[in-house]
Amino acid sequence: MASLFRDLSLGHSKRESPPLKPPLKPQQLSIMPPKPTITTADLDSPLGQLATQLTDPDLRSTAYEIFVAVCRTSSGKPLTYTPNPSNPDSTTNHSNHSPNSPALQRSLTSAAASKMKKALGLKSPGSGSKKSPGSGSSSGSGQGKVRRALTVGELMRAQMRVSETVDSRIRRALLRIAAGQVGRRIESVVLPLELLQQLKLSDFTDQQEYEVWQKRTMKVLEAGLLLHPHVPLDRSNPTSQRLRQIIQGAMDRPIETGKNNESMQVLRSAVMSLASRSDGSLSEICHWADGIPLNLRLYEMLLQACFDVNDETSVIDEIDELMEHIKKTWTILGMNQMLHNLCFTWVLFHRFVATGQAETDLLDAADGQLAEVARDAKTTKDPQYSKILSSTLSSILGWAEKRLLAYHDTFDSRNVETMQGIVSLGVSAAKILVEDISNEYRRKRKGEVDVVRTRIDTYIRSSLRTAFAQRMEKADSSRRASKNQPNPLPVLAILAKDVGELAVNEKQVFSPILKRWHPFSAGVAVATLHACYGNEIKQFISGIAELTPDAVQVLRAADKLEKDLVQIAVEDSVDSDDGGKAIIREMPPYEAEAAIADLVKAWIKARLDRLKEWVDRNLQQEVWNPQANQEGYAPSAVEVLRIIDETLDAYFQLPIPMHPVLLPDLMTGLDRCLQYYATKAKSGCGSRNTYVPTMPALTRCTMESKFAWKKKEKSANSQKRNSQVATMNGDNSFGVPQLCVRINTLHRIRSELDVLEKRIITHLRNSESAHAEDFSNGLAKKFELTPAACIEGVQALSEAVAYKIVFHDLSHVFWDGLYVGEPSSSRIEPFIQEVERNLLIISNIIHERVRPRVVTDIMRASFDGFLLVLLAGGPSRAFMCQDSQIIEDDFKSLKDLFWANGDGLPTDLIDKFSTTVRSILPLFRTDTESLIERYRRVTLETYGSSAKSKLPLPPTSGQWNPTDPNTLLRMLCYRNDEAASRYLKKTYNLPKKL
Repeated sequence: MASLFRDLSLGHSKRESPPLKPPLKPQQLSIMPPKPTITTADLDSPLGQLATQLTDPDLRSTAYEIFVAVCRTSSGKPLTYTPNPSNPDSTTNHSNHSPNSPALQRSLTSAAASKMKKALGLKSPGSGSKKSPGSGSSSGSGQGKVRRALTVGELMRAQMRVSETVDSRIRRALLRIAAGQVGRRIESVVLPLELLQQLKLSDFTDQQEYEVWQKRTMKVLEAGLLLHPHVPLDRSNPTSQRLRQIIQGAMDRPIETGKNNESMQVLRSAVMSLASRSDGSLSEICHWADGIPLNLRLYEMLLQACFDVNDETSVIDEIDELMEHIKKTWTILGMNQMLHNLCFTWVLFHRFVATGQAETDLLDAADGQLAEVARDAKTTKDPQYSKILSSTLSSILGWAEKRLLAYHDTFDSRNVETMQGIVSLGVSAAKILVEDISNEYRRKRKGEVDVVRTRIDTYIRSSLRTAFAQRMEKADSSRRASKNQPNPLPVLAILAKDVGELAVNEKQVFSPILKRWHPFSAGVAVATLHACYGNEIKQFISGIAELTPDAVQVLRAADKLEKDLVQIAVEDSVDSDDGGKAIIREMPPYEAEAAIADLVKAWIKARLDRLKEWVDRNLQQEVWNPQANQEGYAPSAVEVLRIIDETLDAYFQLPIPMHPVLLPDLMTGLDRCLQYYATKAKSGCGSRNTYVPTMPALTRCTMESKFAWKKKEKSANSQKRNSQVATMNGDNSFGVPQLCVRINTLHRIRSELDVLEKRIITHLRNSESAHAEDFSNGLAKKFELTPAACIEGVQALSEAVAYKIVFHDLSHVFWDGLYVGEPSSSRIEPFIQEVERNLLIISNIIHERVRPRVVTDIMRASFDGFLLVLLAGGPSRAFMCQDSQIIEDDFKSLKDLFWANGDGLPTDLIDKFSTTVRSILPLFRTDTESLIERYRRVTLETYGSSAKSKLPLPPTSGQWNPTDPNTLLRMLCYRNDEAASRYLKKTYNLPKKL
């Protein structure tokens, strides 16, 4: 980076004067950086525009004339001037000056570092930096001659691009003025007027040069006295009208400026009249160059001379001495320290901008000078100063904000240092504008407004909104460019990735800079990006109708982006008073995961609804045909299991981040569908109570009536039982083979659940979103309702098969035939044969795993029926003691059927279910008197003293037991014995028939 100031080499106390613009040697051409281009198209001067056509060179010439005039008279001594006619342009024509010459001729030194440079915080340049026109030594013509030191006046002439000829002409004129007005101070003289009188055509190269100079001088008078006077001018003032006419005439043809010339006397009269007007203060000062903005523009030209003419980015090393002389123009220009600080701030800033913003030293110097301006602004209420201050700061702030409101377009990691200076300058200007100029701010309590933080907040939000809009356009373009490629990314997914990168770049590059003025700049940045993307994602979510790969991709990208942004905000706000809560409140959740979850739940519901409809439809059509397949289960079960498997596969193929989270919803739904299937599969198949006949009322028995009742009782029992199962006789789907298919089906579903659960575990292991705890939580991946429903269904169907066979299908040989009439002639063998035939049919259909269950239930139903025949068979059955052996032999045959010589049910299982029958059979051997006595004792024990007067009729419990009063009573009811009949007649008056 080129340095702003160039220090003198140590050991040199004097400077030699080189030519104004020395030719560059070839080696210099190769190392000297290119001269920056002045570009200020977007930066208008805030010091004001002149109402006359005075160009910058015109103003520069006038400013130089004022500078030479004030410096020539600053010591109060006459200026000794000896021209060298042989070389009018030479800079060596002052060789015989006295050491006591005025300040203009004082030699420049560089023994000490610049105080101003230190004050502005400027760095010293390297040894290889370029030298200003008055610095260093020069070989000159190569003859080794030591040349004399350069003076302030010569330095200023070179800096303001004034030729020796023009300089000599000005000095001659000043000598003549001094000779003619001895004792008068320069500020009491209207310099342009005096120059007009003292300089003649002969002082110029030609007529054209003279006329151009005269017109420029007249324009200066016009600007200072008519257009921009120090004291406001009444347009009807006759003197001003007269001067205006003179100036207008001079624009057409030159005026005669001789001392005794009438036109010159008229001009002098008008000028002096207007210049002598004051604002009420007693002073001899002539006001011709101290009106705003003329004085500011002239002073601006003087301050610009502080910059090296050969390197616009550098301030000369001799700025302290030069500035000391520039300040001597304050009296004529009506300047003061406050205006100087403001103008110098603008000049430094303007030069930084005009030279391509390459030198941050200039920016830092302007920022430092602005601190002086801030102090000035708090100490004055001068309306004119406030107006200029407001204009200048507004111009600086406007330029800065043009870049800061979209700083992503202006800065990057390569030039972020420049951004720091611009931000500092901008917020300083804004703070002065608001706190020291704004009336609205003064009306409020200052504690309510944090100007700097508010401004930085605005820059961050504005720039990131702009950057977001650009990224959105870019994402849209990328989408269009890739539309012909397979699986192109959705726009919002691309945008989410770009916004994430933008946030990271903001945190790494810009936030460290902005944190100086806003402690939570990164938080504000990500909150802004969060809001920008949030507007888009919310519209997207509101328009999603179903779960699609694109929708999931966008929502997942949004969720990742949000987590990244929140993380940055939390890290940035860790030291804040509220722990970052304020920033987080600015970031309402996208609810992207919730949106995905809602879509997945809708997907699950749609799948489950279709499955439920399918189950209903197919169960209605299912015929439970044993020949439908080799395995003997329903085709509808195969299909429902296939659909569930496909549903699980489809679920785990969904590109979502929460398979384990939503799996319980799917599992619950599938579980209920299978439970529904199991429940429907067993419904309507009957139960034990459906097939077991109702026990008839108690009667007493006699031999005479037993055979007479046999045919009538059989008919009544059949009619009653048949009415209970009439609904099943006409439906072939409830036959024993069909019930067996139902059992097989439920068993198949139950066994397939383990396969499905293992497959779910495999899916979870392959899922990117699964965690260790997802495998430890077994409930989430298990069927909970279906296993119980299947077990219950198999139990109910097995019982239905058993009791249907015993009490319905074989009723003709069992309930309607066994022991009806004479026990010896109606024994159990026909029933055993029929049961055996049914067992063969069942064994060919039923699955081997559930076959023992069904056979056991048939055995249990047979044993229950056997006891029911003995104890509740109705009046058609009666037994004597000698029948007990027949009964015992029949029951043994029945047990042997199920034992099957060791190939059937286990002995212990048979013994378990035959316990009740075996406990009852000894009662058939017991004589009547003993039975009566046992009945009386047990009843008294059961009912206590209340039974002594009359034995109560014990209710039927259905739980047969040799110590149960009702069981003993039934033994007496079915005892073919006169004593039993009399006892029942006497005790309970039981009838002999129903």
